[in-house]
Amino acid sequence: MRFTYFSLLVWILPLLLFNSGQNSLMAHDEGLYASRARLMFDSGDWIAPWEKPHHKTPGPYWLIASSYKLFGISDISARLPSMIAGIFSLWLVYEIGKIMLGKKLAWLAAAILSVEFLWLQYCRLSTPDVPMVFLVLLAIWSLIKTELHPKYRYLWSFLAGFSLGLGFLVRSFMIFLPIIALFPYLIGEHRRHRHLTNPILYLGFFIGLIPTAVWLWLSWLRYGNQSFEELFKFVVQLGSEDRYNNGPLFYIWNIPLIAFPWAFFGILGLILTLRRPIVRYQLILVGFPLVLFCELSIFTTRFPHYSLCLYPFIAWLASVGLNWLGNIYQIEIPPQLPSQKAKKNILNLFAKKNLPRNLSYGFGGLGVLLVIASIGVLTWGGSDIRKYATIGLSMGLGWLILPVVWISRYHFGKKFLTSDYWIAGWLIPCWLALATMGSIGLLSDYNPVLRTFLQQSAIASIIQTHPIYFVEIDAKTKVLLNFYFYTRPQPVASLSQVPALGYVLIYNEQSPKLSRPHRIIGTGKEYQLIQVLP
Repeated sequence: MRFTYFSLLVWILPLLLFNSGQNSLMAHDEGLYASRARLMFDSGDWIAPWEKPHHKTPGPYWLIASSYKLFGISDISARLPSMIAGIFSLWLVYEIGKIMLGKKLAWLAAAILSVEFLWLQYCRLSTPDVPMVFLVLLAIWSLIKTELHPKYRYLWSFLAGFSLGLGFLVRSFMIFLPIIALFPYLIGEHRRHRHLTNPILYLGFFIGLIPTAVWLWLSWLRYGNQSFEELFKFVVQLGSEDRYNNGPLFYIWNIPLIAFPWAFFGILGLILTLRRPIVRYQLILVGFPLVLFCELSIFTTRFPHYSLCLYPFIAWLASVGLNWLGNIYQIEIPPQLPSQKAKKNILNLFAKKNLPRNLSYGFGGLGVLLVIASIGVLTWGGSDIRKYATIGLSMGLGWLILPVVWISRYHFGKKFLTSDYWIAGWLIPCWLALATMGSIGLLSDYNPVLRTFLQQSAIASIIQTHPIYFVEIDAKTKVLLNFYFYTRPQPVASLSQVPALGYVLIYNEQSPKLSRPHRIIGTGKEYQLIQVLP
């Protein structure tokens, strides 16, 4: 077990740590959580440091602020809780998968989850999404362990309830979506496990709610009933607004696109699992993601990261589908005689032999196209696009593993190239592409223009010691400034409201329109910091 944990850690750790040497937060959500946590940390008020009641529970702010306290205020320390939660989630995916599918598929599922783009991206962001998924996985694992170890039934059921109750502190009412998705398992298998009549499960849930209850009570003492109203109003608002016109079919195309190619293996695994149900755990492996997918599609506000709780299940199902193809790859089927080629035999031959071969050649061809296109961009493209070409080049070279393994085994007789090598040919290209993305900063340096501007020596010393004003700065930039400035920037309607010798952040195009005398402290690609003169 220790070796398995270590191997998964070695697999994901470079993907979590590779960067260009520079970090900057993503606006909008990541900047919001990081800046609110900084406000808590700087003010010393970990209950309600804002001027009015807050609309979210403080769990993620407490996690990030605790990281600030331990490691100092920085982009990396803001992201550390998600990274840690991501690693523990990976181990839980293995532990749960080991029980449902066996050790081999469990390890494969954890490896697949590591190279799912959206999952890895949010493991590197200071948001509450991955910590919530960790708590959901911990609850599922605990429920399963309750069945396997009746002697420790109360301990495991308490941990399951406690995890779900604590989820409310981390993600507010969103935790009820995965709780409802557990109902098929809780109700359908109730005669066997009796979870719903276990009082310790409910005790753990209510004890998990205690931190939220304490926070609400202290917030109520300060703001009254508005503390409760803001929480409910935010949920109602999310459930009634269709932001960015993401319709009910949003996740049908978004998940396969972002989780490519694993979503397609997941669909194959889903079909195989429906045909041959997993004894005892079918309503977890299949029922949970189907119910959660329907919930997310019905929920009016739809964003890609809302579906993160589905990604461990995509990984489990993808491991089933990919292993099935690997078994077909492993078995050599002798050619049929012409008289034997009935319709049934042709279909059988296609399913059992041609599918892995065609996938190998198809993705190998895609790899060749990516390599050619990437070399062309690296040779003649501009500097801004060349970094993207390196991603295509690494993935394209990785896809060539598939046809090389197939040809070597079936045309050159290299029988040692078993299905493990072929399956590795699917994992390695995605790993290389994500490692390249991390190395060039695409997974860590989301606002390099603002970062390089603020890192200028003349500007860096001022923003850490003086209050800064701004005029007509967009909302996303303002969120980032709240994190990077020592004191929160103060908005003003016009430059006339800025006191003499005050410092103002403006866009470059605003500079010619300024009427008051000023001097320029520093200039970047988009911004200027000026000092208003008397």
